[in-house]
Amino acid sequence: MSARLVAEASCSTSSSRLAIKPGSTPLLRPCTLRCKAFSSSSTRVSSPVSAAIPSRRVIRPLKAVETVDAPSAASTGATPSAPPQAYPFTEIEAKWQAYWEQNQTFRTPDQVDTSKPKYYVLDMFPYPSGAGLHVGHPEGYTATDILARFKRMTGHNVLHPMGWDAFGLPAEQYAIQTGTHPAVTTARNVDRFRQQLKALGFSYDWGREISTTDPEYYRWTQWIFLKLYERGLAYQAEVPVNWCPALGTVLANEEVIDGLSERGGHPVVRMPMKQWMLRITAYADRLLDDLEGLDWPDSIKDMQRNWIGRSEGAEVQFDLAAGPGAALPSGSCLRVFTTRPDTLFGATYLVVAPEHPLVQQLATPEQSAAVTAYVEAASRKSDLERTELQKDKTGVPTGSFAVNPVTGERLPVWVADYVLGSYGSGAIMAVPGHDTRDHEFASRFGLPVKQVVAPAAGGEVALPFTEPGVAVNSAGAQLSIDGLASAAAKAAVIDWLQAQGRGAKQVNYKLRDWLFARQRYWGEPFPLVYPQGSDEAVPVPESSLPLTLPETDNFKPSGTPESPLAAITDWVNTVDPRDGVTPARRETSTMPQWAGSCWYYLRYISPRCHEALVDREAEKYWMPVDLYVGGAEHAVLHLLYARFWHKVLYDLGVVSTVEPFGRLVSQGMILGEVEYTAWRRQQADGAEQADAGWAEEGAPGAVPVKLTDAEVDKRGDGYVLKADPSVKVSARAHKMSKSRGNVINPDDVVDQFGADSLRLYEMFMGPLRDTKVWSTRGVEGVHRFLARAWRVFEGGVTDEEPTKEQLRLLHQTIKKVSTETEEMRFNTAIAAMMEFVNGVTKSWTNRPRKALEPFILLLSPYAPHIAEELWARCGHTASLAYEAWPQADESLLVVDTINLPVQVNGKTRGTVEVAAAASQDDALAAALANGNVAKHAGGKEIKKIIYVPGKILNLIVPGK
Repeated sequence: MSARLVAEASCSTSSSRLAIKPGSTPLLRPCTLRCKAFSSSSTRVSSPVSAAIPSRRVIRPLKAVETVDAPSAASTGATPSAPPQAYPFTEIEAKWQAYWEQNQTFRTPDQVDTSKPKYYVLDMFPYPSGAGLHVGHPEGYTATDILARFKRMTGHNVLHPMGWDAFGLPAEQYAIQTGTHPAVTTARNVDRFRQQLKALGFSYDWGREISTTDPEYYRWTQWIFLKLYERGLAYQAEVPVNWCPALGTVLANEEVIDGLSERGGHPVVRMPMKQWMLRITAYADRLLDDLEGLDWPDSIKDMQRNWIGRSEGAEVQFDLAAGPGAALPSGSCLRVFTTRPDTLFGATYLVVAPEHPLVQQLATPEQSAAVTAYVEAASRKSDLERTELQKDKTGVPTGSFAVNPVTGERLPVWVADYVLGSYGSGAIMAVPGHDTRDHEFASRFGLPVKQVVAPAAGGEVALPFTEPGVAVNSAGAQLSIDGLASAAAKAAVIDWLQAQGRGAKQVNYKLRDWLFARQRYWGEPFPLVYPQGSDEAVPVPESSLPLTLPETDNFKPSGTPESPLAAITDWVNTVDPRDGVTPARRETSTMPQWAGSCWYYLRYISPRCHEALVDREAEKYWMPVDLYVGGAEHAVLHLLYARFWHKVLYDLGVVSTVEPFGRLVSQGMILGEVEYTAWRRQQADGAEQADAGWAEEGAPGAVPVKLTDAEVDKRGDGYVLKADPSVKVSARAHKMSKSRGNVINPDDVVDQFGADSLRLYEMFMGPLRDTKVWSTRGVEGVHRFLARAWRVFEGGVTDEEPTKEQLRLLHQTIKKVSTETEEMRFNTAIAAMMEFVNGVTKSWTNRPRKALEPFILLLSPYAPHIAEELWARCGHTASLAYEAWPQADESLLVVDTINLPVQVNGKTRGTVEVAAAASQDDALAAALANGNVAKHAGGKEIKKIIYVPGKILNLIVPGK
């Protein structure tokens, strides 16, 4: 079934804790709280996020402008809000979404005026799950949409596309459980996501929509793979995989928890299997070096540097000496990599990984059973469990030995799972005096610890000493490095090893080649066949692409470590494409979900191009992506894989830039509503005592009681029970999850407050990159602001000339909103617009067009539906999407006159208007001309004049 695909939209975020300063935060002021991420998934709140919210006012619908078609809510499928609306957002939003779609307002032409500047703004490829969006998803999407709309109005050609990362495990698991084809569920989920995104008014060019499951798309994914294969960057190797016998399938690392399958809790073992790999390590140095020129957060660049993990050192050869009865071939040796060859004299044992091919041969008969049992136990652990999570080191001796090349000592060889077969040679020399992990292991098993490095400044040190210093106790018959600084000692040891043929200088990486195969149905097929009697893969001709998935209703695992595709013999059995006769068998593994998401940003540029994956001239204009926004959880794998593929395509001449994403921004997480909890005492049998009273949090036997915000009061730095202020109440916000029941559905928010309110609130909560706490009351506060903006225009605008003060307020707002929008400080831009509306509402007695229409344009990227409607009601007959962005008149920002407070003997007696640079004499003259000031100071001797220019004038006169 060659179905059009769907996508994986993973907007998960890391857990965070947020501390909010005591004191209420008015919702109609900018939220500038800075949020610090911690390991906890909850946030303790020390202050409510609240606001004085004006009473609800229902706005009567105004007559729609005839030039803009206004479909009814019923015709668009919109659900009217149950409560009275503060302004008619249901009608407005349905109307303008229909208008944008009908008129393809945001369609970016295939041929653009390349003399204009471009702006390519991109969201991370979403996977459309069956659950649909929650309110965390639109945060990044709203940010990119604001920039897209802003840049259109500043004269840029804008590319703002959307599509779906639709292959992957979730759809296949659902298919296995329900019998529904993955293509069906994927298409259904895509339709749901698309409908939700359109309901939020995002200005995507839906004419460029793509899906990784579309054969015309994955045709080019397969083409890229063939190019990787031709260049030797795709190869097969036997690597350990997670095999679950009970489920009869291979599992990805993220599907294995504590050695058990995530689904069903069945035992999982590690077993070797021939897999397709991509040689990303061949690009390790370029991936490192090219990070320097990217406008990315330093934290994400550091994560990539650490993941690549470039280190310089030496490969050292240790000859092996078999223990009694060990079946170790004569002349065997272990090669190990070390970043500290200067510590070679301090090696006291060697360790091999459980996967090392010599493990069983190293084991003596006496140790064989223990080694076998240990290797089997290690096969049930993930790499993460064996390294970062393992507190206590484990291992067993093999009974054999290795010979230190510089000392001739026989060192015991152990097998331990803190060494991974996938890193380096799968073996290490252990120097417990100068390595923390080796010291922990040596301490656990009573192995020798030697000091061979001392501080350069001298003095005693506690081992392990891991810093550079001076070599000590490092002299032998053939080599002495005593007294050399660490750098010089390293060089001397490497030179000696090379001269003796016992080692060489080497650069090593933590980065491993990319395991690029999955034993799944729902993925891109490999365009390869194996002729009968051969294990060598033969590529499918490019002219035969795409190689599509076969139709089947059987997605269940085969019971062997093979893909379900292996059971579809009509598809598997084919012929050698070179002669069209020799029987052949197709590759039955499929590509991982990462494949389609590695290059999708290129296909958006020319999604209907049949001759190439991207049109060459269009690519030269649009690349690189100017702004890429997505979750920090994709900081390493997706971004690293995409950069690797892009560099390969650059080497092939397909793309013109060495990097795909110029600027990267990661949005923060939105936590659920604040949850209030107190604790009651509990009897030993578990029954709650109604009359036993309240308990402190953490008290023995205390049980939590959930409270509503109406039941608590703010006191000092915390909260108390309103009915009994002596009872302390905990206030925490948690990551949204189904299990907590705190997931907010954006559809509900849109129904009640409108899409513009949701968009505006998510940007107003705080800085985009920070973690924020959701508050439905906060949405209502922003909704009130939009209602006030609506009322400003309710009576229409006039053509009378605005006053200088009115223009000054407008142009101050233009300057602030322009700057803050460009710098992605959206919350403070919104605050400036709120101040403008407040100023108009409080002091303007008229509504001059020249002072109000530019405000609509400022508002439009943030709240596009209401802005379009206000623009139309001001008499315009076309969308404002491409109107010129207002420019601040600097001359109007200069204050010519000020209102100067005047005091007499420290009491304010009046205010006078004077020039901003008025002298003391001019200010005094203006003050004495004020009737009330003259009443208290006129005719009296002025003993002292206190004048602060631009601030205050205080006249000191004799009392009565």
